[in-house]
Amino acid sequence: MSDLAIIILAAGKGTRMHSNQPKVLHPLAGRPFILHLIENVKVLKPQAIYMIVSPDNRAQIELALSGMGCTFIEQTEILGTAHAVLQALPQVSANRTLILLGDVPLLKANTLHDFMAKTSTGAVGMLTFEPENPTGLGRVVRDANNQIICIKEEKDATPSEKTLREAAVGAYIAETTLLNILLPQINNQNAAGEYYLPDLILLAIKAHHEIVGYKLSDPMQGFGINTKNQLAIAERYVQREQVEQLMGLGLTVMDPTRLDIRGKLTIQEDVTMDIDVIIEGEVFIGKNTTIGAHTILRNVRIGENVHIKPFSIIEDSVIENDCIIGPYARIRPECHLHAHAHVGNFVELKKTQLGSNSKVNHLSYVGDSDVGENVNIGAGTITCNYDGVNKHKTTIKSGAFIGSNSALVAPVIVGENAVIGAGTVLTKDAPDQQLTVGRAKQISVKNWRSEEK
Repeated sequence: MSDLAIIILAAGKGTRMHSNQPKVLHPLAGRPFILHLIENVKVLKPQAIYMIVSPDNRAQIELALSGMGCTFIEQTEILGTAHAVLQALPQVSANRTLILLGDVPLLKANTLHDFMAKTSTGAVGMLTFEPENPTGLGRVVRDANNQIICIKEEKDATPSEKTLREAAVGAYIAETTLLNILLPQINNQNAAGEYYLPDLILLAIKAHHEIVGYKLSDPMQGFGINTKNQLAIAERYVQREQVEQLMGLGLTVMDPTRLDIRGKLTIQEDVTMDIDVIIEGEVFIGKNTTIGAHTILRNVRIGENVHIKPFSIIEDSVIENDCIIGPYARIRPECHLHAHAHVGNFVELKKTQLGSNSKVNHLSYVGDSDVGENVNIGAGTITCNYDGVNKHKTTIKSGAFIGSNSALVAPVIVGENAVIGAGTVLTKDAPDQQLTVGRAKQISVKNWRSEEK
């Protein structure tokens, strides 16, 4: 553990998001965007992470970040960023303090590590960047020797200062004792009437401390999220990075801009994904597997040589090697497809074991079922697993053949190598090796129409 404390400012109201949800909890790649920042700073092994929150957003943020090891401190009055840091400083015992903004979540651990390493003892370090559009950001003002002399918030900047491209990220590193000396000296004599953290730089210069400006090579790491539009820009950046990393490991993607990973995707070699695939939660995909277009995978483990055809949805399930699924299949939670199983178009499975080489190829619903090996379930078959109060189990033993348009009224057992005739409504167990048919007798009625008058 390093001798480092981290203070993250997250008390802002986020009014420009036009949402009742705290700004830092808006999803980025499937998770609250503050989590991206916290996971990166935890790599630095700090003594403590102090999260500055407001009375209004504390409960939601604390719940979302439970288990992340943060200490939550309220800023009861929102009087500016310097005021926010001062709420935590009395609790900091580490020699150095890194200050970050909760709405700048794309900073990477190696960037922060290099930034701190380049800031010598007694100096104040600050991150800067050159965004495409610096409007609304504090500008970094340098002298003729390229030394930073101050940061001007846009509200207080002169017209010439507003033309500057270099902007402050809002991240600072300094010795804790120095912060305790300088921050209380900051006043609120500015257009917003707030205690600005960037004024730390001017005070440090006056006190003859070195200012280390570390400019980000990737400007997106300094990108702040204050609007839904900015959230969307950050989303595309994160998705592009994730996809490029996976392509480097052997993933083939038909269009890298049309794959969304909202969780964790682990692949083996020669996995191929078509357009508009969505990954949610934790997904593992084995080698030589193909994922068709417009497929959604959520918390799924998929084996080798699997072919998932377009428009399929699979969640919280296991798919073993050599299975074929879809198109337009839905595999709901707690399903397990064993090797070489087939699930075809417009088939829905729920809480079902489908044995090796078994097939449900067309227009069927199989729920709360245990299906053995080499079973064929014909088109239009349903398991009637719900009586309005309780769910009941259907067991179909190995080798059984279920004729089309059958209804298996659970609880019921279909025996080994049994055959169920098409159109059967099965309400009792079907014995092994026998044909079972249960349907109304077919009749034809002559002159059934009433005579026209």
